[in-house]
Amino acid sequence: MTDPTSEPSRNQYYAELRPHSLAALWRSLHSLVPNFPQSAFQPALWRYADIRPLLLRSGEVISAEEAVRRVLILENPAASGSASITSTLYSGLQLILPGEVAPAHRHTQSAFRLIIEGSGAFTTVGGERFPMSPGDLVLTPSWEWHDHGNAGTEPVVWLDGLDIPLIRSLEAGFAESANATQQPIMTPAGTNLLTWGAGLRIPAEQDRPFRRVERFMYPYAIWRPALDSLARSGSADASGVFSLEFTNPVDGGTIMPTMSGFCHLLPAGRTTQTVRRTDGRVFHVVEGTGRIRSGDFTAAVTARDTFVVPPWHPLQISADSPLVLFSYSDRATQERLGIWRADTVTAA
Repeated sequence: MTDPTSEPSRNQYYAELRPHSLAALWRSLHSLVPNFPQSAFQPALWRYADIRPLLLRSGEVISAEEAVRRVLILENPAASGSASITSTLYSGLQLILPGEVAPAHRHTQSAFRLIIEGSGAFTTVGGERFPMSPGDLVLTPSWEWHDHGNAGTEPVVWLDGLDIPLIRSLEAGFAESANATQQPIMTPAGTNLLTWGAGLRIPAEQDRPFRRVERFMYPYAIWRPALDSLARSGSADASGVFSLEFTNPVDGGTIMPTMSGFCHLLPAGRTTQTVRRTDGRVFHVVEGTGRIRSGDFTAAVTARDTFVVPPWHPLQISADSPLVLFSYSDRATQERLGIWRADTVTAA
């Protein structure tokens, strides 16, 4: 009699399952439901000084209109070909040259732009034109018409952040091109800002109901002084950083239903606690210099650099000069699912 617990007998059983599109859970349970979050992605840094010449050359290779969006994707080195910086997030650097227009379209993916360099460019969202300067954060919510243009005299570059991988995993991606290259201006400039105010808060951890996103811009001229005011109050977060969260002022929730956005200030000479979180985080250095450590990964960072810390990877940041950071993550999604967690890693 064949021993039912023998390896050949089990393998025969597993082979009999396959034609019926069946699989034995016990063979994969520990990888499907692990004891702690496990990411195939890795920490990485993109130095703007290295990327900028390649980005400018893309302007010689293809026009903004032909490309629709002339972007170099920041692709995680552990996931080549994925067009992803984490399993749920996308990042890219977009270039628009003087006189160019990136044509109007809309899509189910939520997006934002953080302006890195140059002036004279604009994004039109919901019929209002938003002039863009370095440090400004501009949103293009899901299914909202948007186009970009550069009416200035110099190249303009910004960081794109989208939830493309998340929407791809849900197989819910739709896009539509407009009939005209640019949408008509229906609302006077400044209306959105006057309607919704600063749109900042101290980061909170409780869930909030989501409502439609109607705030489209968060100017650097507002959020940067707010960070200084917070630092003067001494209200640092648990890791030792002064942080503010960009909010959807319609309901006080996250800026997008799938993504959260933050700004941070770490004074010169300070080092944060080492913290790990379940949300994958992308950071952009707006000002200053410092160092980052995530496990065995260490790097010096300076203004305009971008780095990523995947879920549950530890992060420690040190500031050589006052360090101002912008970050975004999928925390909004995780909070709505009730699964977001963070803890401080104690030294061995």
